[in-house]
Amino acid sequence: MRVVLDTNVLVSALISRGKPRTLLRLIKAKDHSLIISHPILEELSRIASNDKIARYASTEDYTEFLKNLLEKSSLVRAKSKVHVFNDADDRILSTARDGKADMIVTGDKHMLGLKTFRHIKIITVDQALLTLR
Repeated sequence: MRVVLDTNVLVSALISRGKPRTLLRLIKAKDHSLIISHPILEELSRIASNDKIARYASTEDYTEFLKNLLEKSSLVRAKSKVHVFNDADDRILSTARDGKADMIVTGDKHMLGLKTFRHIKIITVDQALLTLR
């Protein structure tokens, strides 16, 4: 499966040992592909440098997380112009479309409300864990 993780899932995987981190490990351990793009990495970097997040993950933690994230990721060039939400979530949709993803994993209720985008499933972390195991 080709999977795009929304930035909120990536931040959760960075700062806690819960289900998002388990999902990330599962994607990397199995024959799944994590699809990522520069816009997602830029947003992740911006959020990780926020003081509120920095309380939970040091610069060293973030650097190690990013190194591990990129090791088994497919970096795609998100060039499609998507205008569904008119915000950062459009970059997630663009990455999924251009990366030929099978699913997007998110915690955003408005994105989950779509259920699919151009035949790409939009699901929760719990649903992804069930699907990918």
